[in-house]
Amino acid sequence: MEKETIAIHAGYNKKQGNGEMAVPISQTTAYAFRDSEHAANLFALKELGPIYTRLTNPTTDILEQRFAQLEGGAAAICTSSGQAASFFAVANVAEAGDNIIISDKLYGGSVSLFTYTCKRFGIETKIFNSDDASNLEELIDDKTKAIYFESLSNPQIAIPALEKIVEIAKKHGVLTICDNTVASAALFNPISWGVDVVVHSTSKYTSGQGTALGGIIVERDGLAEFFKANSNRYSHFTTPDESYHGLVYTDVPLPNFCLRIRLSLLRDIGATPAPFNSWLLIQTLETLGLRVDKHSDNALEVAKFLESHPKVKAVNYPGLKSNKYYDRAQKYFKNGKASGLISFDVESFEDAKKVIDSVKLFSVVVNIGDSKSLITHPASTTHSQMTEEELLKAGVNPVTVRLSIGLENPIDLIEDLTQALN
Repeated sequence: MEKETIAIHAGYNKKQGNGEMAVPISQTTAYAFRDSEHAANLFALKELGPIYTRLTNPTTDILEQRFAQLEGGAAAICTSSGQAASFFAVANVAEAGDNIIISDKLYGGSVSLFTYTCKRFGIETKIFNSDDASNLEELIDDKTKAIYFESLSNPQIAIPALEKIVEIAKKHGVLTICDNTVASAALFNPISWGVDVVVHSTSKYTSGQGTALGGIIVERDGLAEFFKANSNRYSHFTTPDESYHGLVYTDVPLPNFCLRIRLSLLRDIGATPAPFNSWLLIQTLETLGLRVDKHSDNALEVAKFLESHPKVKAVNYPGLKSNKYYDRAQKYFKNGKASGLISFDVESFEDAKKVIDSVKLFSVVVNIGDSKSLITHPASTTHSQMTEEELLKAGVNPVTVRLSIGLENPIDLIEDLTQALN
């Protein structure tokens, strides 16, 4: 099936149950087992089915199946937020004494999570140059468990040297994790380019209306073989898990990465989505392709306007032919479209503040992917925990304004920015 069809039909059989056309909400915490043997079989993985909503839920299961197919993956697992998805993806492979390598162009919340919070768990974080991956290989050692980057970074709007990153990772047997939130599954599928694991904040473009928090992790097919081939690095997949009856994950004929998250991290930490949020995301996923096309078209019109404005010093949008990432956008993203995120630089911090305080149609919000257009100042909000030196290294300038372009008519958005810049 094509993506538009997958987004509407995958994972749900309306000929079962009562034949509801809309996916039903299983708004329950627990499930009645047929008998004691049925309960024991579910816990022993001899049968598959819902046990407790912290682990599994029928509504969430449909979202997971649908999203896995959209990303071309073998399986997916939902979390309560994008941050939870990012943490689980790393915590599933790394422990105290290990290290991960992250892109130098990354969402500020991810930077703080990996640099500070993970450090308190004993996981070291190293940073590589994602534009060309020139220093990536030298950072890898026998304790490196993952390489984490964004397919379209927030707020730099940069596209990494994807194939070089994957090539180096495969050479050394290191797992790759790509945050595909900004590009979305409608425009880009990292797994088709050799990435192992994909994460999303489904609160963004998947939701599209700012109504539901959520995150999701998708794994590629064949990770069990990867873990076996690199068992020294990923021994907790190939040796008995004493917390789950000595289960060896690579012995189970199910996608290993998501299975371990479900049986270990969701079980113990419980960053689980509410069934209602999963239901909301199922509804909005149906229109993801249409919306992201419109976000991208609107963003290109706004970016062209900003590029021509005398008070704008630089515009970051890969859809512009003048952009350094234009060729990569054309190569990797569907029809060369580059989603709805734009950043631009003005003359000074005061000018940036003036623009943000002067807009009338844009809302000052630190979200992205909404149907409404949003504006923010990354240096003082989403990346405020970083020092000035760290900000500049990450490509986040104090004079940078970030826009999340919505679904309004671009004429109105340009008129609003015109008056705000004057």
